[in-house]
Amino acid sequence: MSLTDTMHAMKNLDNATAHPASEYDKNIRKSIPFYDQLHEATINVVSSYRNDPMIWLDVGCGTGTLIEKAYDVFPTTRFILADPSAAMLDLAAAKLNGKDRVTIQKPVAAGQLVLTEQADVVSAIQSLHYLDINRRRQAVQNCYRLLRTGGIFVTFENIRPLTEKGTEVGKSNWQHYEVRAGKSVEEARKHVERFGVEFFPITIEEHLRLLREASFKVVELLWYSYLQAGFYCIK
Repeated sequence: MSLTDTMHAMKNLDNATAHPASEYDKNIRKSIPFYDQLHEATINVVSSYRNDPMIWLDVGCGTGTLIEKAYDVFPTTRFILADPSAAMLDLAAAKLNGKDRVTIQKPVAAGQLVLTEQADVVSAIQSLHYLDINRRRQAVQNCYRLLRTGGIFVTFENIRPLTEKGTEVGKSNWQHYEVRAGKSVEEARKHVERFGVEFFPITIEEHLRLLREASFKVVELLWYSYLQAGFYCIK
């Protein structure tokens, strides 16, 4: 797939992922290894740090799966869901329909989101790697501003290995996972070709530096597998 073809296909989607919003939940586990474990790790680290947050903001919430899982774990928490995709927010609203501690924001990019009160938890799960480095920096800094002092920020993103050979091996490993998960060889190849074209991974070292530059007082690596890594930060 050429760069022109890839960008054309991207423009025809209703969100930044490889799947139309309506097919996201059906296909995402074929694309992201340990997808459910990313959510479990997020919920676990938040629970370990603070089990009674007042407000949890999920940036790039997608179809709302993380908050659906977190809702009963945190019975007094108010959840705010934000995403730049209206189609994703519609699905999240339907998934969380009837849950009275949930607020769905209008479509907005992470870097432009404004709240009237600060959150105790901010999460950004597999969402900020769609941004170039300048917009990613703006988004991370905004997540810092939206977080209460002492609050926790949890983010998982696709990452770039440290070397060219490591990137080659990592992409091959990821592609093999997708085939084992049910994709055709061609589907897996096209998805991995999005690396550096439709999403823009940075290294773990660059992640840590970016988070420290946002002024978080604690920045830690939480999780790493295939080409995804998780971090938690405390303001």
